Amino acid sequence: MRTVTQWLDEYGDSHRNPVNKGLHWLCVPPIVISVIGLLWSLPVPEVAGTLSPWLNWATIAAALSLVYYFTLSPPLAIGSVVVFAAMFAVVLALARLAWPLWQTCAVIFVVAWIGQFIGHVLEGKRPSFFKDLQFLLIGPLWLLAFIYRGLGLPYTPRRRAGQNT
Repeated sequence: MRTVTQWLDEYGDSHRNPVNKGLHWLCVPPIVISVIGLLWSLPVPEVAGTLSPWLNWATIAAALSLVYYFTLSPPLAIGSVVVFAAMFAVVLALARLAWPLWQTCAVIFVVAWIGQFIGHVLEGKRPSFFKDLQFLLIGPLWLLAFIYRGLGLPYTPRRRAGQNT
């Protein structure tokens, strides 16, 4: 299994062009928000709705993502909880618009992916997820890791004395 550092380094290899990096900052969060909104819009079994209005495909996907993030880096997973909370707040705000949530999210999704592909054309490299679909989950973590580094927050596991890498 790859470490968080290996995933982030490999993702970073195809994200060196400053314009591509900027487009990722502009496009990755809206893509995640739009996916959350699209999943939120999917019908759920009636029993799920009776248990909680929050029990839906979006919260299940977010929970599974957080489990995956926790296996890579508990500190980044904790940061991801905060980011997901903000993104769910945005989705709930979008749901109050005059048209269906899924339509708004579909437009956001398409426009943001166009931005992503423009960035990769400028980069001269294909998006990482063409190599491995797990990179779709690494993209948001790559941005969060950048924030952690800027704040001086550690996100990689500490090596114990005598532990070999």
